Amino acid sequence: MSWIGFAILGFVALTLIALFIGIGGFARGGEFNRRHGNRMMRFRVGFQLAALILLAIMFLVMQGG
Repeated sequence: MSWIGFAILGFVALTLIALFIGIGGFARGGEFNRRHGNRMMRFRVGFQLAALILLAIMFLVMQGG
């Protein structure tokens, strides 16, 4: 697997971690959710964006485009 494949897997893993931390904080509520809920959502969206950009780059490189 190339470096871009590992980077994609890394961003997918980071996305899942941010997702589960956000869901856990939302489920528990309280101070953590008030302070960090939005931040976790922004991290998750950013990690997803990075993974999708790398995936698109990988497809373009594989097609020779």
